[in-house]
Amino acid sequence: MSYIAILKEMIKETATVSLENHYNKKKVILKEPPPANYSVTIHGMPNDDEVIIIKADYFNQNHEFFQGNKGECKRADFVIIANTETQKVIVCIEMKAGKGGLEEEIIQQLKGAQCFVAYCREIGQLFWNNPNFLKGYEYRFISIKNISVSKKLSRTKTAIHDRPERMLKISSPDYLEFNRLISK
Repeated sequence: MSYIAILKEMIKETATVSLENHYNKKKVILKEPPPANYSVTIHGMPNDDEVIIIKADYFNQNHEFFQGNKGECKRADFVIIANTETQKVIVCIEMKAGKGGLEEEIIQQLKGAQCFVAYCREIGQLFWNNPNFLKGYEYRFISIKNISVSKKLSRTKTAIHDRPERMLKISSPDYLEFNRLISK
């Protein structure tokens, strides 16, 4: 059984986002529910059996356990786990409608999503008896701001966005392509 199949068996369908057909390819629309009520579309997604899109902020019970003084209770909006033809990736995405969000808070949210994936990894290893579950995947961290603003796409990228502190910053997204989000 593939890791994606295990994750789809592990995680409730209500905590995931389905792909949509877009001509001969797939796309996903990442929506923030009201009162936020905005969305971002990512085109060129892998096929259904190669990807799972998780609403990471649904996994929210840690605030009843942890103090939260260091941001450990925060969580990014979405996690995309995918097997592409060339790489295996885990993409953590935090979205903001406007310029909002201090960078430190966004970093905490991205770290929280990374912890969520680590928890899923442990569940897969222990309960699905798969000692290598999600090993060998590369992380990508993305902050998307000014979603409701219609302008030309702006990206800030200095190094590979493989750590929350080096996130890919996207402002005013118009057309996002999955392969460009995960590239080195």
